[in-house]
Amino acid sequence: MRHSFTLQYILLVIAQMLLCNYFRFTPYLTLSILPVLVLCIPTKVGTIPGMFIAFATGLAVDFLAEGVVGINTFALVPVALMRRGVIRLLFGEELLVRGENFSIRKFGLLKVVFAIFLVHTVFLVLYIWADGAWLRPFSFNLWRYVLSAVTGILLSLAVADILTPENRR
Repeated sequence: MRHSFTLQYILLVIAQMLLCNYFRFTPYLTLSILPVLVLCIPTKVGTIPGMFIAFATGLAVDFLAEGVVGINTFALVPVALMRRGVIRLLFGEELLVRGENFSIRKFGLLKVVFAIFLVHTVFLVLYIWADGAWLRPFSFNLWRYVLSAVTGILLSLAVADILTPENRR
């Protein structure tokens, strides 16, 4: 079967909507795979088109699942802005020049986890801030960030494995 990034991306956005609607365990946990979805957009896609994809993705999740219009969009567009910079920093300029995609097999688990950590951190800091961080104690926000980052990174590793077909060669 041919690898279809677009179909997998759409199905994973729907999975994110299901996460938003049905998996609210605690206010300390915000489960999101959106940052890794944006990170895994093929490197052939430039920054501006990537930002439009992130905007549309965030808006779709906001309207159809989250309930707070604009919160995912606000947190996701900066992730798309920094996507190529993170790839360049961790995986090298050559990857972007060749239009290849990163994978755990090519670059190792540590680099991929660090890339996911960077995009999740930007996403979560903005998301938590937009979700009323100034109304809650700092300790609450810190715990929310830590729990959300750890679970999000673990979940994102599985998503990155799905979206990078080079892992199966």
